[in-house]
Amino acid sequence: MANNIEVKDLLEAGVHFGHLTRKWNPNMAPYIYMERNGIHVINLYKTAAKLEEANEALKKIAASGRKILFVATKKQAKDIVAEKAGGVNMPYITERWPGGMLTNFVTIRKAVKKMAAIDRMKKDGTFDTLSKKEKLQVDRLRAKLEKNLGSISDMTRLPGAIFIVDTMREHIAVKEAQKLNIPIFAMVDTNSDPREVDYVIPSNDDASKSIEKILTHVTAAVSEGLVERKADKDAEKADKEAAEQEEMQAEIAAKEKKAKALESSDDND
Repeated sequence: MANNIEVKDLLEAGVHFGHLTRKWNPNMAPYIYMERNGIHVINLYKTAAKLEEANEALKKIAASGRKILFVATKKQAKDIVAEKAGGVNMPYITERWPGGMLTNFVTIRKAVKKMAAIDRMKKDGTFDTLSKKEKLQVDRLRAKLEKNLGSISDMTRLPGAIFIVDTMREHIAVKEAQKLNIPIFAMVDTNSDPREVDYVIPSNDDASKSIEKILTHVTAAVSEGLVERKADKDAEKADKEAAEQEEMQAEIAAKEKKAKALESSDDND
């Protein structure tokens, strides 16, 4: 993978800092290196290995054309997730998790369609024909939908995976994904339960530097998957065009052969 994971970089970003020892979840024991001054220290070699494993899986999902939904509603993670997920054109939610986002997706889609309809109005000039009061109402509705639904306007079906920062805070999202068997990737701190997650990335999920470091690696893997998908599509297109060209040339050759045969027949007559 192009974006190599260095333990030194993870250390500098503070990815190893866990929670107070009294707040720990015993199921995180395999990922804890030691205890220092009443705080658990995460084993960064295990973090690097787990991050590599998660990245490979995310790369495959992105290459398959499925979406990965990023979820982080805590203050220090919002802007980072919006920037990183948005940068690879993946949907994200950084405000309140809308209950039923996954389990009642049909209802959520209605709200998404309303948001998309407003965007179309602004593009095709319909919005400009509205009165000042109507424009204000439409803008307010769009802002409300954007706040509640994040960037999921182009999510036409359930995501192929969900990436979560802080599984304890986003416990509703975790439960919904589990119910629908959607793979869960997550930054899991020492106070969380790793058994709820399919791809555990043991890491500090509170510090912005740590969140940014993990998200940088994760979205780089997603980007690689998207590049692979584009290359495959381009190759498919080239093969199709080549096959069509061959077929056309074969048809021309057949017609020329037929014309020559007719000419030869006429000469014999």
